[in-house]
Amino acid sequence: MRFGPLTLSSNLFLSPLAGYTNLPFRLVVREIGGVGLCTTDLVNARSLLEKRPKAFKLIESSPADQPLAVQLFGSVPEEMREAAQFVAARGAASVDINMGCPVKKVCQVGGGSAMMTSLEKTAALVKGMVDAVKIPVTAKMRLGWDDENITAPDLARALEDVGVAGIFVHGRTRQQGFGGRVNLAGIRAVVQAVKNIPVIGNGDVTTPEAARHMFAETGCAGVSVGRGAFYDPWIFKRTLEYLRPAANGRAGTPLPAEPSFTERVRVLSRHFDLMIEVFGEELGCRMFRKVAPQYARRFGPASEFNKRVVHVSNRAQFQEVLANYRRWRAQFEEADGELKPRFRPPPMVASFMQAEPDEAAGRVSVPKGPVEVW
Repeated sequence: MRFGPLTLSSNLFLSPLAGYTNLPFRLVVREIGGVGLCTTDLVNARSLLEKRPKAFKLIESSPADQPLAVQLFGSVPEEMREAAQFVAARGAASVDINMGCPVKKVCQVGGGSAMMTSLEKTAALVKGMVDAVKIPVTAKMRLGWDDENITAPDLARALEDVGVAGIFVHGRTRQQGFGGRVNLAGIRAVVQAVKNIPVIGNGDVTTPEAARHMFAETGCAGVSVGRGAFYDPWIFKRTLEYLRPAANGRAGTPLPAEPSFTERVRVLSRHFDLMIEVFGEELGCRMFRKVAPQYARRFGPASEFNKRVVHVSNRAQFQEVLANYRRWRAQFEEADGELKPRFRPPPMVASFMQAEPDEAAGRVSVPKGPVEVW
């Protein structure tokens, strides 16, 4: 998989989402394996140029966190160009432009999905960024503002003409937010609109089967996973294993099993340790309170865990919560430690693989993050 001069180890990507795809989570995903490129939280270009500490923390990285794309949002051409130069000088492997965020506060300043409503202006802004840096510039977009304004194919063509190295497209409109069915035909239209650059599909990829289905139905060159990775950081490794035989022309392999409860707790604990290492114990614990329940979505019965983990304030308390939860969870287990059938979580099903979309079945909730109050 290539973005211009950048060669990636796989065509699976970690999508950005504010408050979650920070350095600790990216390291967890990379340690498990399977991901080709990770992207930072979306970063305000002006905040970077003003050298605000919060913006600098969003682009914090490490040697183990490579290759890394930094996602910028903004609508002022000079700021976006200079911010691209800034992150390139700091070692970013590529820079991504956010044209997909549906949050009002991002859109009302002309960033995020609002950039899809003015193609000529957006293309000019992007050309300035492409001309200013030597690293690949990509764009993340939605299908359009609403069902009456599906602009992604035209915008993708315009951006290819000014030199972007790739397009990420979420198969929903801005109006949909994160609800409703992902439109695979809409993603396919973007794939067909460009000539030579890769298009990466995104939206509701919660399982390896969903990734394979998106590849097959859209012809996309890669798949990007966002919310689905929060409860299942193993999704990249499992998907790569699931798809690799088919890519090599051999018969497909069985779907790799979901990780065991023991493995989930191991990775949860590793994530917790990294949060403290990067953010310090007080802030790291506070931030982890919204992360831990995402892991617990696949624990089975987890009310006892969720009730207590949101009050964790230090390492010792976290270990105590885990120990108490293990004892409490035993009542739902078989003799071999597996959950009794009636307590096992239902399989995840992507919206685009359901005959009739069921908002409750296998749904990945939208985590609350700082972007909502930014």
